Amino acid sequence: MAKRYWQEEIECASREQITQWQNERLVKTVKHVYDNVELYRKRMDEAGVKPEDIKSIDDLKKLPFTYKQDLRDEYPYGLFATPLKDVVRLHASSGTTGKQIVVGYTRNDLDIWDDIAARQLYAVGADENDFVHVSYGYGLFTGGFGLHGGATKIGATAIPVSSGNTDRQVTILQDFGSSVLCCTPSYAMYIAETLEKKGIDPKTLNLKAGIFGAEPWTEEMRRQIEEKLNIKAYDVYGLTEIMGPCVSYECEAQSGMHVNEDHFIIEIINPETGEPLPYGEKGEIVFTCITKECCPFIRYRTRDIGVVTNEKCSCGRTFVKMTKPQGRSDDMLIIRGVNVFPSQIETVLLKMGYSPNYKIFVDRVNNTDTLLVQVEMTEAIFSDTVTKIKEHEKALEAELRSLLGIGADVQLVAPNSIERSMGKAVRVVDKRKLIDVK
Repeated sequence: MAKRYWQEEIECASREQITQWQNERLVKTVKHVYDNVELYRKRMDEAGVKPEDIKSIDDLKKLPFTYKQDLRDEYPYGLFATPLKDVVRLHASSGTTGKQIVVGYTRNDLDIWDDIAARQLYAVGADENDFVHVSYGYGLFTGGFGLHGGATKIGATAIPVSSGNTDRQVTILQDFGSSVLCCTPSYAMYIAETLEKKGIDPKTLNLKAGIFGAEPWTEEMRRQIEEKLNIKAYDVYGLTEIMGPCVSYECEAQSGMHVNEDHFIIEIINPETGEPLPYGEKGEIVFTCITKECCPFIRYRTRDIGVVTNEKCSCGRTFVKMTKPQGRSDDMLIIRGVNVFPSQIETVLLKMGYSPNYKIFVDRVNNTDTLLVQVEMTEAIFSDTVTKIKEHEKALEAELRSLLGIGADVQLVAPNSIERSMGKAVRVVDKRKLIDVK
């Protein structure tokens, strides 16, 4: 590879330089949204804050939070800070839990997005000689276009496969020389399963790296993907509201994702009180956009739980790093008074040698919460006797109780019987919501 960084002068800038960029850009952005977005003007007026009160990132805590519900309430264009004539693309969420959220991009916004995706690709060892196989969905979802734009920016060959039709994906992997795979981690595992079923040795492919995100995944799952696809697996973080994929990106150290601090300010807050927390403490991740023109959201509460560290990285980049999200404050399951995250359950399953194909069912029976985990058996277990299968279920239940602190029922089901996802995997079915009386 010709160089280790896409923009070394930015990615390896001094802390003083990064802070100066953030100070200047925050001041400019706050005035931009105050002048052009009615909701921000109203919220700031109610909080007694004027744009001239914001002089540096030290004043960030004076500004009100932005919430996903705000995007739904202002649907579709109420939070746009630029005229619609300057908007060259729209993206939106799936809208599965209410009205979809809509964000817009100016031409400059798209240039920024391409640049931060290019940083991610260079960080995993890609350059103009690579073939970037994009299996994230194209369309209103940001995944496909995000990595596609980065691949084009660095001069690599983008292969816009999109999601689904896995047999065709495998053929393209074989015939087109794909070297970097971009998709959800659960779909990467499905591709690996398909290769195995077809008797295709992953070592015969040209793949060397994968960029996986859009859903939670564990270190155990990373190791499985790397082993089954014979690649290095890298994490990427993003969300529609802030930009799309590559808000932060993992480097060769694979020890957290560097936040693109020249474009986004990251905070960690106590999700209950909203108070900022110091580096190293776990809390809710909050982002402020400081270079976006159309939708520069201020102090956007992601609901993702994580940690930010400012320790020196071996790769030479100076941006702070955020951990892989460790659950979501709004997806956290409270079962019999205990906080349970799906990622905890996945950790146990993978540690015990099971596949990451599972479903979590939560219900309420006789006013008591119940927790059932369905997980696919391995082929070896599937051929065991009923008695042996029951023993495996009991062993898993014991491990889950040890980690979670509460009991969970385990049901081992036949291999390949749980539906695979071509995009984000849906792991949790909470039936309590159907019967609770509010």
